[in-house]
Amino acid sequence: MNDRPILRTAAVALALAFAAACSTTRRLASDEVLYTGVGKIRIEPDSGVTVSPAAASAAREPLSVAPNNPLYSPYVRTPLPIGLWAYNYLYTPREKGFKYWFYKRLAKEPVLISKVQPSLRAKVAEQALENHGYFGSRAADTLLYRKRGRKARVSYRLRVAPPWHYEGIAYPTAGGALQPFLDSLRSTSLLREGAQYNLDTLTLERRRMAQSLRERGYYYFRPEYLEYQADTTLSPRGVALRLNLKSDAPAVALKPYRVGKVTVRLTDPKPGRPDTLRLRGAEVIAQRPMRIRPRLLSRALTLERGELFTVGAQDRTLTNLNKLGVFRSVSLNVAPVDSLRGSDTLDVGIDARFDYPLEAALETDVTSKSNSFLGPGIAFKVSNNNLFRGGEVLSVALNGSYEWQTGNKRSGGRSSQLNSYELGLNATLNVPRLLVPQSMLRRQRYPGSTSFQLGADLMNRPDFFRLVAFSGSMGYNFQTSPYSRHALTLFKLTYNKLLHTTEEFDRTMDENPAIAMSFRNQFVPSIGYTYTFDRTYGAAGNRRLVWQNSFTSAGNLLAGVLRAFGEKQPQELFGNRFSQFVKEVSELKFYHRIGRRNNWLAARLLIGVGYAYGNSEVMPYSEQFYIGGANSIRAFTIRSIGPGSYRPPAGDRNGYLDQTGDFKLEANVEYRFAILGKLGGAVFLDAGNVWLLKKDPKRPGAELKWKGLLDEIALGTGFGLRYDISYLVIRADLGIGLHTPCPDSDKRGYYNLSSFRDGLGFHLAIGYPF
Repeated sequence: MNDRPILRTAAVALALAFAAACSTTRRLASDEVLYTGVGKIRIEPDSGVTVSPAAASAAREPLSVAPNNPLYSPYVRTPLPIGLWAYNYLYTPREKGFKYWFYKRLAKEPVLISKVQPSLRAKVAEQALENHGYFGSRAADTLLYRKRGRKARVSYRLRVAPPWHYEGIAYPTAGGALQPFLDSLRSTSLLREGAQYNLDTLTLERRRMAQSLRERGYYYFRPEYLEYQADTTLSPRGVALRLNLKSDAPAVALKPYRVGKVTVRLTDPKPGRPDTLRLRGAEVIAQRPMRIRPRLLSRALTLERGELFTVGAQDRTLTNLNKLGVFRSVSLNVAPVDSLRGSDTLDVGIDARFDYPLEAALETDVTSKSNSFLGPGIAFKVSNNNLFRGGEVLSVALNGSYEWQTGNKRSGGRSSQLNSYELGLNATLNVPRLLVPQSMLRRQRYPGSTSFQLGADLMNRPDFFRLVAFSGSMGYNFQTSPYSRHALTLFKLTYNKLLHTTEEFDRTMDENPAIAMSFRNQFVPSIGYTYTFDRTYGAAGNRRLVWQNSFTSAGNLLAGVLRAFGEKQPQELFGNRFSQFVKEVSELKFYHRIGRRNNWLAARLLIGVGYAYGNSEVMPYSEQFYIGGANSIRAFTIRSIGPGSYRPPAGDRNGYLDQTGDFKLEANVEYRFAILGKLGGAVFLDAGNVWLLKKDPKRPGAELKWKGLLDEIALGTGFGLRYDISYLVIRADLGIGLHTPCPDSDKRGYYNLSSFRDGLGFHLAIGYPF
């Protein structure tokens, strides 16, 4: 008889019993009560009253105090309150030694009812409801004791009274030149008669009016110079509102100003003899030779002498100077009030300190890639941050890395064979403006940049191949709104060449012509466009939406030109075939914070499609889609599933070369939560696969078909740990396979993995998966 299962069960039961017996109130004083969270928050509106979501959220916020070790704040605690146990059982009066160090790292002071102050928080919740117009609302708290009164939860009950509305709104009278401006702001007011009273709206309206006046030359005007007067006696639940200009508002705030003298002081890292230069509307004091082109500096200064002094022009000047990329610091000072003496102009002083032109950096780190490879890397980078006196940055980087693959080592029995190293030399020139005709830049609100790149990268896969890739490109990066970014690659040329292959690799290429064509020596001339929408929603930034859409077209322009000169397909460039394909990738990501702590629900949907035609039968191997790995379906190793239901022959060490496709569908959901300090956890669910758009007899079941599509989607779940060390996140994930698209005659049903162990994949990576 095997006693191991019995002993194992007994050990687990003993550990659970010990954990349950550990007191979390051992060090509490006799009059102290441990706070264990919120029991319930009941919001009960009066008859006919509807509580707005914003008001309900504002009322709940002061009541939602997290207890120690919350799992779902503020209602549910974790069953293992490690911080409290450490506080009660590891305490030592000696402030040195290992025990004290261990205590300081783990212990968390108990959250007490006396510190939470439920009655005071109920009053704050009442005030929050009144701020949204629900005057007369009442909040009450109830303590729910347990453990002989040593612990307590708190339940709250909020009775919401009918809301109050605006009966009339009067705007201030100032007289003189200020009155027309105040009257013009009324038409765009945030306040409307009949609308529900809201303190936040009143505050925003004051700020809006002050900001509008400052954009019209009233530089010293502030929101606090406006005040509200309310009359609640005219009608039941009605507020007659009047916005007045304070009687003690200073005279300088009621007067518009224009730009006076503009002085720019440019300081080099090394001191030297200064000289004075006159620009359009500004005086520049700098050392000779000046390290920035005068025309470029003049274009960055949007404060023009004699024009109205606006906050917008001031902010744009600072932004433009900072984005030139040549200054370490930039500050702008306006003439002090006591120096005006009745003047209607404001003198401006701008101090800008040049950065060092040359910069060298040696970086060593652990790199993690989307293909599930991990390893140490080193990069030596030299940059000239002001090459042509216009903020141009020329960077030359030499990098190298050694990588091994993480994941399930039993996935096809070949993952351990994918270790590799890479060497690269890349030069990049970034110009902080768009190199296009000036007529196209007249309406440009956000600065753009132009980039040029030349590089060579060597990849070595032991036992398979050694490949070198030469590349060059030119492109633009620009914005059209605070949320919309664009990257346009006007031209990119890549040349892939196999330097060395093994006999086994050659044999695989002979057996699969489609794979062989994707690895042949070839040029990839392409153009591309990427649009990124990135916006954070909510007053507290609780929601974020990111949509990135990329389109690549390769070889089409070149094929058209050669066809015009009479060259028929297959066409060549410098004696080598070039690729011709189109590729589209769309990725949607959504993030939502849950509760007040750093707990997030993250989701991603990715769809990609590529189609080779004309001069190519298949896309280059580097452009094809794959699935699995640390940033994809984490229950499976990179290229261990797909395309479709295709399974490589057993024992084929080169089988991973077959497992790419032309169409990709992937979806991920992940809940990220805080555990202790910088340590966090996550649970996730991943799904997806890749397919071929053209039938390949060598890979049966790989073609995309609507019938049976759901059965061909791999599914995995799992959990992981994340440790945030400020500048990067170290991540460890354990994936658990639930369904594989490869049919298994020995396993029936949706869960069709041969064994639970074969469905496990461990990944160590840097950064979040998406």
